[in-house]
Amino acid sequence: MSDFFSRLFDVQAEPPEWVIIGTALLAFALVGFHPVWRRTRHVVTIVHEGGHAAVALLSGRRLQGIRLHSDTSGLTVSAGRPTGLGMVLTLLAGYPAASLVGALGAFVLTTGRITLMLGVVLVLLPLMLIMIRNLFGVVSIVTTWALVFAVAWFTEPDVQSAFAYLAVWFLLIGGVRPVFELNRQRRRGRMPYSDADQIGRLTRVHPMAWVGTFLSITVLCLVAGGWLLARWLLPE
Repeated sequence: MSDFFSRLFDVQAEPPEWVIIGTALLAFALVGFHPVWRRTRHVVTIVHEGGHAAVALLSGRRLQGIRLHSDTSGLTVSAGRPTGLGMVLTLLAGYPAASLVGALGAFVLTTGRITLMLGVVLVLLPLMLIMIRNLFGVVSIVTTWALVFAVAWFTEPDVQSAFAYLAVWFLLIGGVRPVFELNRQRRRGRMPYSDADQIGRLTRVHPMAWVGTFLSITVLCLVAGGWLLARWLLPE
């Protein structure tokens, strides 16, 4: 047990330049290449729905369940007042969640606490699993947990470092693309009950303003998180 906690709180050195650059390029490919994005987007959906769930609980709402679907969509259901600040914040939390988690992950990586970051993920995913209400969602969470556990427990520090950098880059970059997909689907009239539309009805602010808010937050996180990850590569 003492060895476990020692590994958990170990500080690891920053990886070589090629790891930072290589994981960034690989993350961009995982997001930008559509056939691959159709699979990897499930990770963003998990964080998206987790964002809704976390803010629902923090705002005093009662979380009733989470569903993750094979088409990469998801649904988080909570009980409480159908209007008010808590409902608005719950709806607002979804699209920026992956980017915000990515930015937080980038900050943690600057401290060298890579194994600790993986350990936190291993704790949070089972907590989310408790609220999953469909089989595909269970499979998605368990598969993701098993992958992170295998890396955290069985691999060497340099592999853990590369995996952590790839995951953070992926969340930072992958958090932006769904906002553009949301905007495209709304223009085609296919998402009348999107998060932005629901917030618009609650606040009487045009949904496009909320799409713009999502985009601003995700891009800001990408810039800030990217700078944290690659700052030491830049000339002084």
